[in-house]
Amino acid sequence: MMSPPSPAAHLPVLLTEAVAALAIKPDGLYVDATFGRGGHSRAILEKLGPAGRLVALDRDPMAIAAGKAITDPRFSLVHAAFSHLDEVLTARGVSNVDGILLDVGVSSPQLDDPSRGMSFRFDAPLDMRMDTTQGETAADFLAHAEQHQIEEVIREYGEERFAHALAKALVAARSGQRISSTGQLAALVAAVVRTREPGQHPATRTFQALRIHVNRELEELSLTLPQALGRLQPGGQEEGQPGGRLAVISFHSLEDRIVKRFLRDAANPPQPPKGVPVRAADLPEPTLRLVGKPLRAGAAEIAANPRARSAVMRVAEML
Repeated sequence: MMSPPSPAAHLPVLLTEAVAALAIKPDGLYVDATFGRGGHSRAILEKLGPAGRLVALDRDPMAIAAGKAITDPRFSLVHAAFSHLDEVLTARGVSNVDGILLDVGVSSPQLDDPSRGMSFRFDAPLDMRMDTTQGETAADFLAHAEQHQIEEVIREYGEERFAHALAKALVAARSGQRISSTGQLAALVAAVVRTREPGQHPATRTFQALRIHVNRELEELSLTLPQALGRLQPGGQEEGQPGGRLAVISFHSLEDRIVKRFLRDAANPPQPPKGVPVRAADLPEPTLRLVGKPLRAGAAEIAANPRARSAVMRVAEML
């Protein structure tokens, strides 16, 4: 196993592009629903005027601790998963906002901190929780889950073709000893998954699957998107005012699929069956308009931050 990396500044992905996508108004109210280490939040604050406000959320206690370094009175940070967006804004007397940013998935500081147990690069306790104050760990799940449950998680969230063999091996292994460390898990997976894409560790897909399951990442995203839509400031047709913007950065196909379908459905409401006479005025109005094409990191950003390679950002505006 590797040694922990030396401390380094966290590089937020698509920083310039994400802030530009929000089309920030100096006096606007914005939400950074995934504070992380505050890179996006700091950039948003730089664009805001004295009357602007930024509300940030994060479920990671270490992110909340890092956020204490920002003392700007226009800024507030809340320890909460982004699926609690409605609750957080209501508690602050906020109805609508001018923009919401979601940078979903695991963050680099979480991956690079051995104590979090999210990476097979370090031998550490098998935790994987983003919020270390609640919920079961990956080790807890592997200790009690039925074989079919483990198989389903690894297949659905890791898209792992060896899911059945892995689940069987993990259940057999735990009968003799609890699987409690990343090193144990990585070794068990490597013994079963003997072929893998060039340059990819055999445990990559299994670690991803368990992390997604433990943190309910896809469920959280699915719960949050409708809340975000309901909180965006509608556009003003008479004044020609643009509506609130939603920018979502995803890092793997499972996340991006959810975002793509949600935005598509909001931008293209259901149409009546072919041949059914319906007046144009009676057709459902779209809620959003898509802004530009999906955006990916450029070569320079990927060279500086290889984890940006898989990032894709989708942007929409409230009508």
